[in-house]
Amino acid sequence: MSRRAVAHLCSVDPVMARLIAEIGHPRRRQRPPNFESMARAIVFQQLHGKAASTIYQRLLEAAGGALTPDSILALSEASLRAAGLSRQKLGYLRDLAARTASGELDFARIPCLNDDEIIGYLTRVKGIGVWTAQMFLIFSLQRPDVMPTADFAINMAIKKHYRKRRVLKPKQTLQLAERWRPYRTLACLYLWDSLDVRLP
Repeated sequence: MSRRAVAHLCSVDPVMARLIAEIGHPRRRQRPPNFESMARAIVFQQLHGKAASTIYQRLLEAAGGALTPDSILALSEASLRAAGLSRQKLGYLRDLAARTASGELDFARIPCLNDDEIIGYLTRVKGIGVWTAQMFLIFSLQRPDVMPTADFAINMAIKKHYRKRRVLKPKQTLQLAERWRPYRTLACLYLWDSLDVRLP
């Protein structure tokens, strides 16, 4: 977290300045930009943090302690289901593993791409939508200016702290967040921390 980023957010937005004063340093949530981080993000989709963590730990154990394309592809459907994965999610994980194993998806190449290119590259995989790709940009690649308008907690935090009568539409969220550029990621970290959200 750079002082310049914090100073910018404080100077352009009194609400954000208050959150920064209350929270101090946002929690660090960094994951390596690799297959395992993306697999973890898929497991955590649309689940409460505690339930997702339990399923993820079971999956890790079934895979021998490390999630790799080979370890996922070696697991039977019954083993994946026993870990707690839905049929839909196990299909997503297998598609991710197969594309990575074949070289179609190359995690070593991803950091060389810009944000929009990365979103396009990742969303070719079943089960990886824009939100999941944006979480990868934020937490694995540490990109500074990502604005996940579809994130439920971000929208709830904006509604609460900016005293909106209803949840904003994506276009309205982008308009509100325009003042935070080029540090929208940091603003999101503060919004998440303001609600004590557990993230993928």
